[in-house]
Amino acid sequence: MIRNEAVIRRADMVRCALCHDAPCDAACPELKPSALLRSIWFENEQSAASGLPTDNPCAACRGMCEENCLRSGEVKIRDLIGRLYGQVKPELESGVSADESRLQCDLCGIPLENPFLLSSSVVASSYDMCARAFEAGWAGVCYKTVCSMDIHEASPRFSAISGEGGSIIGFKNIEQLSDHSVKENMEIFRRLKADYPSKFILASIMGQNEEEWGELARLCEENGADAVELNFSCPNMAEGGLGSDIGQIPELVERFTAAAKKACHIPVLAKLTPNVAAMSPAAEAAVRGGADGISAINTIKSVTNVNIHTYVSAPAVRGLSAVGGYSGNAVKPIALRFIAELGQNEALKGKHLSAMGGVESWKDALEFLLLGGSSVQVTTAVMQYGYRIIDDLKSGLSLYLAEKGFDSVKDLISMGLDTLSATTDVLERDTIVFPRVQREKCIGCGRCVISCMDGGHQALRLDQNRKPLLDGRKCVGCHLCILVCPQHAVVPAGKRIRRPKAGY
Repeated sequence: MIRNEAVIRRADMVRCALCHDAPCDAACPELKPSALLRSIWFENEQSAASGLPTDNPCAACRGMCEENCLRSGEVKIRDLIGRLYGQVKPELESGVSADESRLQCDLCGIPLENPFLLSSSVVASSYDMCARAFEAGWAGVCYKTVCSMDIHEASPRFSAISGEGGSIIGFKNIEQLSDHSVKENMEIFRRLKADYPSKFILASIMGQNEEEWGELARLCEENGADAVELNFSCPNMAEGGLGSDIGQIPELVERFTAAAKKACHIPVLAKLTPNVAAMSPAAEAAVRGGADGISAINTIKSVTNVNIHTYVSAPAVRGLSAVGGYSGNAVKPIALRFIAELGQNEALKGKHLSAMGGVESWKDALEFLLLGGSSVQVTTAVMQYGYRIIDDLKSGLSLYLAEKGFDSVKDLISMGLDTLSATTDVLERDTIVFPRVQREKCIGCGRCVISCMDGGHQALRLDQNRKPLLDGRKCVGCHLCILVCPQHAVVPAGKRIRRPKAGY
């Protein structure tokens, strides 16, 4: 997919609130601005541009959408749509087709409409919620963990690390398992399967002993679940010896996987904890126990937002807090590392890998697929933006597949594994890619110079016109300057040169 360097960035619409029942839509008789803005936010501007009418209705409009905006004057809706017309639409290689057949895949041989499922959490915790997700276009749900324990949640139970505009970068929860009884959850499974027979129900379960793991697996199968996911990874259990405590001990993973597998005939996936140095020992143990696949990752144990006046971290519950599970886009690099580890493990070949950890956009999901995931689960982005994000997940991935010439999403699974090494010793170190300053975009802020001087190799200085000058004798091609430039005016030169000899 070719990307114009001027492609729309989130920063251009950071003040957009991504409203429910957006007032801008009510003011526009020609377009649905909220859907276009949402596509821009989720890096799906090509799909948005492909569905635009031939002529730009904003060109002759006085901007009622902007006047009706809840942040009137702060979101340049017409400019954003104009850039879709002027910069993105002319470069389209193909349009978005209503045919989603390229997205069809499977989970352990059971058909999926697309690779996107809700992961086990509050977003998939009742009949109504799952039904609305199915109606929105999600292929399936991993239902919030079913257990026989009496669950009483704390209040509050969420906290977050926020970025520019208030969007959540990282998210902490101290939430536990389903607070419905086993009987109530089985009734929900029966209703969902009766009303949505083509949708996938992955039932997350947690037992307290081998007998309970088996009994829950059996009940889920009898009441309509297509597969079960064994929760060996929740970091928030009040009692020891459950959740992530199990996932850290391969022997227990194998034992409880075997108990569940023996009790049912549907696929069994083991959901593993990232709170380990390596995930392979537990994954291999699950396979020895009969697992048909692995789910990863669950949340990462964390502490967030210590109040500097009360000295209590968030979320604070009557003056106390606790270590909880961290999720959101901030954990994606860690999740990708574990997915790659599992994807490269020969002992897991042929096993389904359901990947998750920080997915917000179709590009995020694609990265997990390229490193070995065969399905993708999402929670935190749905908690922030709603089930509606499935539209951009599907259309963005579908357009990518069409432009790259893939007939099926299954064709690209694991394509990124061969170029990834677990260590840096395989990397070539004899050449350099220098940075190049696009002087017409540079505003002369000197951020690149500061970073190079104090965090790099003192290879940059400003000339009399406040434009950066590069000293090629000092530059090592680390590309810190590229990362820190607020104008995106520094880019790779695109050509490798032989590293100068010492003292040159």
